[in-house]
Amino acid sequence: MMNPKRHPRALCRWARAALPAFLAAFSVIPLQPEPAPAQQALTLDEAVDLALSRSPTYAQAVVSLDNAEEGRRTAIGAFLPSLSLNTGASVRPGSVFDPTTQAQVSTTNRSLSGGLSLGMDLFAGGRNRAELNRAAVEIDAANASLEGQRFRLILQTKQFFFSALEQAELLDVAGARVERAEESMELVRRQVTLGAATASDSLRARLELANARQSALQSEAQLRAARMSLGRQVGVAGPVLPSAPADLEPSPLGLTDAEIYRLAELNSPDVRASELSTQATVASVSSARAAYLPSARISSGYNWSNNDWGLGGGDGRWNGLSLSLSYTLFNGFNRESSVARAENELRISRLQEDDIRLRAREEADAALFAIRTAEQAVGIAEEAATVAEEDLRVVLERFEVGVATVFEVVTSQVALDEAEANRVSARYDYLIARAELESILGQEI
Repeated sequence: MMNPKRHPRALCRWARAALPAFLAAFSVIPLQPEPAPAQQALTLDEAVDLALSRSPTYAQAVVSLDNAEEGRRTAIGAFLPSLSLNTGASVRPGSVFDPTTQAQVSTTNRSLSGGLSLGMDLFAGGRNRAELNRAAVEIDAANASLEGQRFRLILQTKQFFFSALEQAELLDVAGARVERAEESMELVRRQVTLGAATASDSLRARLELANARQSALQSEAQLRAARMSLGRQVGVAGPVLPSAPADLEPSPLGLTDAEIYRLAELNSPDVRASELSTQATVASVSSARAAYLPSARISSGYNWSNNDWGLGGGDGRWNGLSLSLSYTLFNGFNRESSVARAENELRISRLQEDDIRLRAREEADAALFAIRTAEQAVGIAEEAATVAEEDLRVVLERFEVGVATVFEVVTSQVALDEAEANRVSARYDYLIARAELESILGQEI
């Protein structure tokens, strides 16, 4: 047997002769992951509509608005008279003296009665008016909360939608990486045949192909997961294929930075809901303080009774109209405690309002900065992808004439793969950052 230490040149000749067989033995059928099958395709508007129709959180916001409207109806009812109807019947055993028989005779006494009563508060210390104001403000607050929830749900849907589109494009990038790695393997195979490549070159090309296939498998799994997440968001039990909008490129906002900050601080749904909540708390304080004022109420009624169970006959009597005044002198400090609690809630509500307004400005600033950063990142990523593509072309030409090495080819391929992936991610990062700003402001921009 040949000793490698004593015959190094013979070993090199043997390695060059065996290298083509080595490459052929490790060549397998190219792995090209196919996109996961989707149950249905949806546009962005369709996805948003479906998400709004089946979201539990959005449905809860709608129910809160309905409850607020019911509260206003109750507050209006406090200004209307109350009306009640009562009736009763009785049976009592008894006896009467019969002069004919000179004996007590058993009898049954029956009676039927009914009544109608009416009452209305003429003055309740301003409590009814305060409750009506509070109910009206709570409806506006519920509307603002509903609008905020709608934009948050739209943002969430856009995140799922764009994530599925991004993963589909990243899978295409991974597929292109596999194709380039296979082309490199073919180049190395030709170089080996000509005796211009080493074992290290072939192993490096093989490693890049394995990494490319592994990356493609991971991209396929991530695409499947993203489409499943979008399906859950829109209420579909399976993966959903998003239809890409016509234009995904960055576009001007149409608002200055100062206008964006002003909208965030004054007109964002969260800020409006907080302001209205403070106004409702002010009305609650007024309602609690109404207990320090007297109240006036008028009432009337009609009573009817009959000594038989029939509706005919009987005696009826109208009770007239009565006016009653009342004033609470002391009720165990309940009045004072109610006012103190309402005032404490008002103080906390005002602090929360200030904090929410500052938070809205902070979030708007972060989203605006993310948009500006993403805009620059898109341009940088486009330039990087163009440069990386040209670099790979030049390196391949140099490799064909034997000037460049496989290591340089693989390095250029990896750089192009990263540049293309960054170009895809930068574009969708911009879209999501813009959607976040729209969610904060509560309007399309």
